Amino acid sequence: MTDRILIIDFGSQFTQLIARRVRESGVYSEIHPFNKITKQNIIDYNPKGIILSGGPASVTESDTPRIPREIFDMGLPILGICYGQQTMVDQLGGTVKSSKEREFGRSILNVTADCNLFKGIWTVGNEKQVWMSHGDRVEALPDGFKIVGTSENAPYAAIANDDKNFYAVQFHPEVIHTPDGSTLLKNFTHMIAGCGGNWTMAAFKEQEIAKVRAQVNDGRVLCGLSGGVDSSVVAVLLHEAIGKQLTCVFVDTGMMRLNEAKEVVSLFRDHYNIQLIHHDASDLFLDKLAGITDPETKRKIIGATFIDIFEEEATKIGGADFLAQGTLYPDVIESISFHGGPSVTIKSHHNVGGLPDRMNMKLVEPLRELFKDEVRRLGKELGLPKAFVGRHPFPGPGLAIRLPGDVTPTKVKILQLADAIYLDEIHKAGLYDEIWQAFAILLPVQTVGVMGDARTYDFVCALRAVTSTDGMTADYYHFNMEFLGRVTNRIINEVQGINRVVYDITSKPPGTIEWE
Repeated sequence: MTDRILIIDFGSQFTQLIARRVRESGVYSEIHPFNKITKQNIIDYNPKGIILSGGPASVTESDTPRIPREIFDMGLPILGICYGQQTMVDQLGGTVKSSKEREFGRSILNVTADCNLFKGIWTVGNEKQVWMSHGDRVEALPDGFKIVGTSENAPYAAIANDDKNFYAVQFHPEVIHTPDGSTLLKNFTHMIAGCGGNWTMAAFKEQEIAKVRAQVNDGRVLCGLSGGVDSSVVAVLLHEAIGKQLTCVFVDTGMMRLNEAKEVVSLFRDHYNIQLIHHDASDLFLDKLAGITDPETKRKIIGATFIDIFEEEATKIGGADFLAQGTLYPDVIESISFHGGPSVTIKSHHNVGGLPDRMNMKLVEPLRELFKDEVRRLGKELGLPKAFVGRHPFPGPGLAIRLPGDVTPTKVKILQLADAIYLDEIHKAGLYDEIWQAFAILLPVQTVGVMGDARTYDFVCALRAVTSTDGMTADYYHFNMEFLGRVTNRIINEVQGINRVVYDITSKPPGTIEWE
């Protein structure tokens, strides 16, 4: 069985980065909310070690997040990070207090003693850059612990109990601003917890195929195929697992990228010989969205309409037992606030949250624990064409959420053309694979312009391009001005209805990648 690390989440914005760093070292990890953790959960999950995440709460206050005290007696190695350090210290009998001397951002850690967490990386006397984000700090240690690192405002910045394999740090090793952070985490997972680092995408593929076969048995599966990388990988994986028990339904919402519907149908019918139903629901979706401007309402309408169509198609083929979706880990994380915990819902995803009770189908979501770049690796493992696997992410709701305000057929057509020009220029410049995601947005704003000595009053088009690893954080792509000028000229000259183009230079956070 593949070695596992359990990450207990206390609501940190960086928890996903912990999972990524652990997986990058070849160890499978999952994030579970603190308030769902019991001793039996851990026994069932069977991890080799546990990592306690950071979080926004203060252990000095009442009713703040904790894990059952008995977990510290299970004999498992535990690493506490930031809030994770503080709750470990507090629950084991140490002292944590609020401090006026806070640390946010880069800091210098002084290594004061050896421990297994630092072995082969840091030695006594080293001064190392780390990244801090805390107000509270440890003031007294539980029995058996020693100080192994200090910073200017954190006298217990790193502590260790080598006998019990308990370690805790006030800084965040998971962020890139702690340069040795990934190596420290690998020391914990490989040397201290004894993980073999044998989790590969080939192993995941075989594991998921076996899980799908066990879940589905001889049932029939309907797969919602959007044409994006996620659902395409799901479709090919399921086809390999269950063959003719799978029927894919490609719903054309009328809000796809230009010519995308034809490309998707051709790929799956001609190249993979997968049973595919092409359901053109363009008019239905556009009618339901008419006059709707709230982005959350748009997403919910689109999600409900997808379900209605899947239900209709399931009836036509004589019934289906399962509905397969390309739900990813970031979708789940962004959509579901841990009940009673500190995390908040950022936005709902149309494919997260289960199915209506009236549907007699169960969900199959083989990618639910993967990040986007891991899905691409799985797609390559399954033999999907490189050009298809490397496509930029495209949201399930389609262009509806790239049209702030009301959605109309005319606006969709304008946006499709502008988006196609933008992507065409990115391809011509050889930049497509450098960029995580690039797309155009048609704003609900009209401005005055002059074209051919005549006054125009047309829409504003915003361009967005970001670099990212997993979609959880992102930075805008630094195009040169010549490129942006060339794209702008083409869009304004070739797309009737746009007379102004702007470029979005917002990172994530504080913004999201999509506008809605």
